[in-house]
Parts: sequence; C-alpha cells; structure tokens
Amino acid sequence: MSRKPKKGYYVRGHFVAEGSELDLELKRDLKGGDEPSKTELKALSAELQGLGEELLTLRKDRFEALALPTKLIDALDELKKISNFEGRRRQSQFVGKLMRQLESETIDAVRAALQEQRKGSAKETLLLHSAETWRERLVEDDAAVADWVARFPDTDTQQLRALVRQARKDAPAPAEANVAESKGLAPRKARAWRELFQLVRDQLIQAEADAPTIQPIDAEDAGYTDDSHAG
Repeated sequence: MSRKPKKGYYVRGHFVAEGSELDLELKRDLKGGDEPSKTELKALSAELQGLGEELLTLRKDRFEALALPTKLIDALDELKKISNFEGRRRQSQFVGKLMRQLESETIDAVRAALQEQRKGSAKETLLLHSAETWRERLVEDDAAVADWVARFPDTDTQQLRALVRQARKDAPAPAEANVAESKGLAPRKARAWRELFQLVRDQLIQAEADAPTIQPIDAEDAGYTDDSHAG
C-alpha cells in the first residue's frame, strides 16, 4: 500500500512538512505574512514541473534506478505520447503536481541523475572533438602518426598507417573541394576517412578506461579550430 503524502510544500527542492520546526521558522522569516508567498510557491511549482519534464530525457537505466512512484511513471509515459500543445501543457502540469508529492530525498536523487547525465554528454562531445582533431593531424602530418603511436602503443599500427595512406589518396582535389565549398557543402569523404575516425575514437575510449588520467588532445593545443564532423 502506498504511503499517504505528507502535507507541506517545497523550498528550493526540499520538502517542508506543515507544523515542523523548519516550517515554523520559515513562516517567521517570510515577509508580509505567515505563509509562503504565491510568487514563491509558483516558482517552486514551475521548477519541479520542469524537473519532471526533464525526466523524459533521462537514460533508461538511470530512470529505473530512481524507483519513482508508478503514478508518476505512467504520467510521464503519457506526456511522451502527447503532441497537442494544450494537451501536453495540461499533462505537464499534472506531472508537476506529482513531483511536488515526492520526498525531498527522491527530488535530490532526480537532480543528481540528471546532472550526471549532463556531465556524460559533455564528456562524449569532447571525446568526439578530440577524435576529429587527431584524424585531421594524422592525415595531414607524418609526425602526428609517430606521436599517436607513442601516446597509444596498443594501437594496431599497421591498420592505422594503412587507413592514413588511403585517406590521403581519397582526399578530394583542391578544385573539387573549392566547388563544394562554394555550394556550401563539405567535400565528400571516403570509407577510409570514416574508419580512421572510428579507430581513433575507439582507442581514445580504451585509453581513458585503462588510465583515466590520460587526457585526449584538445583542439586548441593541436592548432585546429575547424568544427568538422565525423562524416
């Protein structure tokens, strides 16, 4: 049987039970009355509603680890299905209402899970950018190949050199690249170009797993500012 929610309100994400010492203290400190102002309650409600909506972006394993109430999970599933603006607005409000019924510990866990996911996304973005930078260096400079092998000795050197040679052969001629650029298009890249990126990316991931202190090369350090994509 589910536990009946306590009566109270939230202040900065923390539940304050009615009649508690904290409740009495807050009421004494509030200006213009003994109850939280409508503006404060509205801000807290909007904050929790936004937090509830953000749960839709949470990775499945992180979401399940939160062990949220079934009613809230069902409400989020329904929100995910709704495309109508008004219907989605109403359902979001309902999600916010359910979020306000959660214990403060659960709210804190939700915040922590979302924050961890954001950190992971930023880390992945940096890794992809590093892989792109290394690929550019490897294709353009023989010294970069030796530098890579020195830093990542577990790399299949024969495969690396073969992909670099092929990527250089497949590189578009200057005239072709200029035509593509004039049309606002990126020059087409061949298979070796994509496979070289995959090899570099995989090796960076493996090196980080083996020795977390290893930092992937930064684009600024390499002297590149191009935001090219894996393609």
